[in-house]
Amino acid sequence: MARILITGGTGLVGKRLTQLLIDKNHEVLILSRNPKNENEFKWDIVKNYIDEKAFKNIDFIIHLAGAGIADERWTKKRKQVIIDSRVKTANLLFEKVNELKLELKGFISASGIGYYGAITSKTIFKETDKSGSDFLAEVCQKWEAAAHQFSKINIPITILRTGIVLAAKGGALEKMKTPAISPLGSGKQYIPWIHIDDLCQMYIQSIEANLIGIYNAVAPEHQTSITFSKTLAKSIKRPYLGIGVPAFMLKILFGELAVILLEGSRISTKKIEKNGYSFRFETLKKALNNL
Repeated sequence: MARILITGGTGLVGKRLTQLLIDKNHEVLILSRNPKNENEFKWDIVKNYIDEKAFKNIDFIIHLAGAGIADERWTKKRKQVIIDSRVKTANLLFEKVNELKLELKGFISASGIGYYGAITSKTIFKETDKSGSDFLAEVCQKWEAAAHQFSKINIPITILRTGIVLAAKGGALEKMKTPAISPLGSGKQYIPWIHIDDLCQMYIQSIEANLIGIYNAVAPEHQTSITFSKTLAKSIKRPYLGIGVPAFMLKILFGELAVILLEGSRISTKKIEKNGYSFRFETLKKALNNL
């Protein structure tokens, strides 16, 4: 049994992960701006404050905190919020862990497949591939650099580069369930996705099986916007329209943010599978049937 401190514990992944960790008899503590429950402790990035009681006897920190990438248009101000909510929070955790001389068994951080850049290419990206050069790549580089600080104080680091998380309630899938389903733009871009339970199990494996290092956290099956839309339409019994939503319309609606809808490459899962992870939902059909 481990004692685990989670940031972003009230978000989509955080809630499900907390539930699954408790089911496995782990103890979960949560950092929150507005703590309500007994296992929640206050933190305030602006004031550089974390309630030190949150760190008592903890074995692991799981860092999931971060403002939603697709929640608002990417204004200059919003871009800074996206970066700061990931990086400043990790920096604060590092300062406190260092100050309290905590000997953690691991620091486990979320990151995104945006690390490789929002592009459609023939490459199937592996963890060793270099990062992209756009805004999302910059976010992920800074996010991961903040996590890597923990190696300076001999704490093992795990980073999970995550794709689109599919869950029964909330998240991307809810937004996709439109009255008619159609691909976006050319429809040829790939959509790297993962079932929320597979993602949570990867975090659990990081704790229970000492999964250290950087891993792509997406399902092994590659789907384009066209094939994804067809599978989704069939699964939820909605009509499929073969005409893609035009790229220019998405750019008008979402501004620069539209790039995450219009571009996407394949992502390799070989490393995590070689390290003992076996997917519960390796195909989109199986994932959607479950959800």
